[in-house]
Amino acid sequence: MLLTIQNIQKYFGAELCLRNISCVLDAQDRAGIIGENGAGKTTLIKIITGELYPDDGIVTLAHGATVGYLEQNSVLDPACTVYGEMENAFRSVLDAMDEMKRLERQMAECPGDHMLLERHAQLSAVVDAADGYNMDTQIKKILNGMAFPAPDYQKSVAVLSGGEHTRLCLAKLLLQKPDLLILDEPTNHLDFETMEWLESYLKTYPGAILVVSHDRYFLDAVCNRIFEIEDNTLTAYKGNYSAYLPQKEAAVALQQKQHDADMEKAAKLEDYIARNLVRASTTKMAQSRRKQLEKMEITEAPRTSHTDLKFRFTFDVTPYNEILTAKNISVTLGGKRLVEGLDLLVKRGERLVIAGPNGAGKSTLLRVLDGKLRPQAGTVRLGAGAKPSVFEQQQLRRGGTVISTIWDKYPKFTELEVRSHLAKLNFRGEDVFKPCSALSGGELARLRFAEILLEKPNLLFLDEPTNHLDIYTRESLGAALASYEGTLVLVTHDRYLMNSLACPILFIENGKTSLYEDYDAMMHRGAVPPEKNIAPEKTASAGKAAYGKEQRRRRAELRTRIKALEDEMETLALRIMALEGEVNDPDVLRDHTRLRDVCDELDDTRFHQDEVLAEWERLVEEQEAYEQENDE
Repeated sequence: MLLTIQNIQKYFGAELCLRNISCVLDAQDRAGIIGENGAGKTTLIKIITGELYPDDGIVTLAHGATVGYLEQNSVLDPACTVYGEMENAFRSVLDAMDEMKRLERQMAECPGDHMLLERHAQLSAVVDAADGYNMDTQIKKILNGMAFPAPDYQKSVAVLSGGEHTRLCLAKLLLQKPDLLILDEPTNHLDFETMEWLESYLKTYPGAILVVSHDRYFLDAVCNRIFEIEDNTLTAYKGNYSAYLPQKEAAVALQQKQHDADMEKAAKLEDYIARNLVRASTTKMAQSRRKQLEKMEITEAPRTSHTDLKFRFTFDVTPYNEILTAKNISVTLGGKRLVEGLDLLVKRGERLVIAGPNGAGKSTLLRVLDGKLRPQAGTVRLGAGAKPSVFEQQQLRRGGTVISTIWDKYPKFTELEVRSHLAKLNFRGEDVFKPCSALSGGELARLRFAEILLEKPNLLFLDEPTNHLDIYTRESLGAALASYEGTLVLVTHDRYLMNSLACPILFIENGKTSLYEDYDAMMHRGAVPPEKNIAPEKTASAGKAAYGKEQRRRRAELRTRIKALEDEMETLALRIMALEGEVNDPDVLRDHTRLRDVCDELDDTRFHQDEVLAEWERLVEEQEAYEQENDE
């Protein structure tokens, strides 16, 4: 056993955090720790590393075993370069090499000194054990895997971004190869390629791994055990996260079944005692049953500290079809061109994920699309009837309490209605009176989603919505977004969410954009070109046949679409006539609010009529061109 934990208990003041925690970790185990935010995951890790002491229980580490811990906020030497910081992982090896050189000079002067020879052999063993002579190769391999190209080797640690700092901390820890590698949210700040490299590296890691993560793909790829902290205690499951799910479900069902059976048995005993205790002929039997009842141990009902959140995003206004249009937009930030000449059309009910490496400009592009920023060139327009809501990656601190955040916006709600709504996002009991200034990142995110539910948007702009959420809330959010019938545009690095939405992905990298059909196509983009670049080679005859088939298909599409547009133009014309009649209605003229609403709808309808007409004219021209080509 590399690590043994026995009956750990930990209190913070009078509040119990961990209760009777016991588990073991073998030399090749890769265990993922999961649980709600605040469940005690990081507390357990700090007890294992010795940063905290348990109030009761024992932690035993195998003799001579080393432990390496990557915290979410690890510290590096700002005076070092990237490469120099990695070299520091070999400090004992470098010191041994320096001493060996001094000994070699002394040995040249005193060739028969056995003490020098023995000391030199000891130091040589230290260097060999760390593969010190291949130090440069090891450093470069890990730096490359962690997305540090050669030009970054001499970059000062002091100028690294937050994401680069985290990646360098992790790279240095991997280089040290401790017997027990402990990681806390290691995939934060990593792009897709770096995540996959890390997963591949950890699969063959020579020691044991203990990792706190909310990344389902990472837990599936790396872990062979899952430790769930729930209700202050720990339960171990075999296999990765996907294997944990049915085990957990079966365990809960079995415990509930046993609890129900015990309760039914106890109820029958109580009933028998009540009916027979007062009768002389059955008193002794009733007393015997009472003793049996007193000794009976009733299986505890399953207790889960987390609640499966069941909420749905809905909308109350149906927008026109072309809800988001970007034409030839260019986006620049700090002199760096992020996007150039992008044309984008998102229709009603469609979903689009924006992805790319860190610093590519995903969030900036989203802010341009949602109207927070203006593009340097081109135009962005929301269609008539669009009703957007925005989720920012960094939720701003706000005043007031959780309950006042909702109540102030919806003062007609009763307290029961506000509480019931907040409960959908797991704000229950006294939690609704928490000051917003004291909320964690995950709580602020849940509060924002509580607001969005009431806004009833038909267009959602979400920037990294799963950041700060625990794994259970991530899955609830994923289910809510998958069932959302409105339009969704989001930036995310959550691979599970991205894949489950099964929608196109706009990938941004080095100022260029590519559109991929789905997550799998994006992840294999080196082998498969993006949709707009697909151009398979064909022979001339095959190309001609394919062209004829494609031409017939396109002409059929044109006929269908032109007919639909003509019907829509007729409907719009009738609606415009009706609205113009309302504008001249004396009753409407006396109601300024009603008049403003009618005028707004009239303007929107006329605008949409122009859009439909422009599309109709374009398609008719295309149809006529096909007919002329056919006549020739």
